[in-house]
Amino acid sequence: MIYSNLLIFLSAIFLFSITSAPAEPSVPLLESLLRTAVIFAAYAYLARRIFRGAGTRSSAGYFRAEKKLSILAIVLFAGLLFFTDIKYYFAVFGFGDRLPALVNIAGLALFISFLSIMWGAARKSYSVVFGKHYQLSSFLALNIKTNLPIVLPWVALSLFYDLLAIAPFGGLRTFVYSTWGDLLFFGIFLLFVMIFFPPLVRRLWGCMELPEGRLSDHLSEFCRRQNFAVELYIWPLFEGKVLTAGVMGLVPGLRYILLTPAIIETMTVTELEAVMAHEIGHVKKKHLLMYILLIGGFSLVAGLLAEPFFYYVFSFEWVFQLLTGERINPDTLVALVVGVPFLILLLIYFRFVFGYFIRNFERQADLYVFKVLGSIRALVSAFDKIAETSGQSRNKPNWHHFGIGERIDTLEACEKDPSLIARQDRKVRWSLLVYLLVLISAAVFVKQVPTDDMARSYEEKYIELDLLSRVQNIEDKALWFQLVGDLMINRQMERRALVAYNKALEIDPDNPMVLNNLAWLLLTSKDATLRDHLRAMNLAQRAVLKSPEPHVLDTLATAYWANGLVDEAISTEQEALEKATSQRTFYQGQIEKFRTERYEPSSSM
Repeated sequence: MIYSNLLIFLSAIFLFSITSAPAEPSVPLLESLLRTAVIFAAYAYLARRIFRGAGTRSSAGYFRAEKKLSILAIVLFAGLLFFTDIKYYFAVFGFGDRLPALVNIAGLALFISFLSIMWGAARKSYSVVFGKHYQLSSFLALNIKTNLPIVLPWVALSLFYDLLAIAPFGGLRTFVYSTWGDLLFFGIFLLFVMIFFPPLVRRLWGCMELPEGRLSDHLSEFCRRQNFAVELYIWPLFEGKVLTAGVMGLVPGLRYILLTPAIIETMTVTELEAVMAHEIGHVKKKHLLMYILLIGGFSLVAGLLAEPFFYYVFSFEWVFQLLTGERINPDTLVALVVGVPFLILLLIYFRFVFGYFIRNFERQADLYVFKVLGSIRALVSAFDKIAETSGQSRNKPNWHHFGIGERIDTLEACEKDPSLIARQDRKVRWSLLVYLLVLISAAVFVKQVPTDDMARSYEEKYIELDLLSRVQNIEDKALWFQLVGDLMINRQMERRALVAYNKALEIDPDNPMVLNNLAWLLLTSKDATLRDHLRAMNLAQRAVLKSPEPHVLDTLATAYWANGLVDEAISTEQEALEKATSQRTFYQGQIEKFRTERYEPSSSM
């Protein structure tokens, strides 16, 4: 269940991240709300209809219905993002792009709203299957708390990253955006996972310490004999009626083995020892660290491929024609032709690559029972009871654990030929080595891709196909490139705007509008690497000589301020204020800002 839900939430987070808020909404707010209400209503109808079926009164049918509706929630969530401009309206939560993590959290909350509808429809079936009735609010809270640990690391680290980005320490921000900063950030993530995450999850899941008594004493002594420090907790998953166990926590003292009441009641002491040995095997074989490596590996690959893949896709003429046409929103097109393949890559990666490793990790943990108990009989007996109690076929395949029948067959084969245990360990080691080599090779390969050349080609095609159609009657090439730059700024493509403005200056070095617009870009770019306050001051001075208009004077005043010339900035802004017939409040605010604030080369303006 947890692994399947991980895929569902990863898909939702990824879908929200690849859609961008347009500069102007194509769907008015009321219409957007109406479309959203229709989508939610349709989902609610389907959820109630599915859970009214008699098949959902068994545990297998209940989980099958949840899986089906979770996938449908992803599909409808994608439709909501692409056809309602909901992300544009959610942008208000980001405080002017200062805290984009809050916008993403709002998007996650929107997806959880779909799941809440599903859980609301599932409540009666749940009470039949698991024998406990909940009020609607309590049932929703239970499900949210159960799934919250899946997204909690992402939420916490996104907020942490945004807070660092707006912190009033320019040097710290520069470090955070560097390679070493990325490593530090990953280290903080590991620290969070190791120290804060396990006790937090334990509380969210309502786990309670295994009561003192013969069983607790016996299992604790069993762990001590394995030189394994751990605390034992009861895990009330699905009212404790699911036969399962789990281990979490990398650090002794913050490490827990969780046992459901059903597994405690069903298993003999020897079988519980086998289950404990399996969970100990996960830790001894470093599987918990490997999970982090495997998740981080996908993030690395996706990050490396994102920009080259974008330019590759838009090298196709038909895609570019769609981008520069009027029939489809460019942001929607980018999300579809770039984002959807990455979403498919994510699903393939977690289903097959991640799935391959966690299946083999489970097999390693199974085989660790040989080392602890010297026999697999107790674990085989435990598996038989799990299959019998759950009603699932021994031969049913499982993408993340192997089927129970496969696991028993492997255990029995290793009992006949113990060399297969070492072979399994070698298989995992070699697989991890190949995985790391592929990651490194991918990183080296992507670095060799001529991304800058692809970007220039993209820009030239964009100019030719888009701007030629918009400014066919303009013979002034400097104005033509200026309009290109203005358009790129409007679409938040600052690096392309910089190239366009520079080309305009090559043609007409004294054009005051180009001088002013380029100076402003160099002062206020969101991309801190594009900022150049010295050049901006030179450009703004030249612009004022040609056209001492209020907005041009304001650019020069901002350039003086950026270069530490506060008195010159204030006097120039006062001159702009005296000439202004509109926006006087803005110019007055600029004077106050120059007096009280310092220019930060990497902050938003």
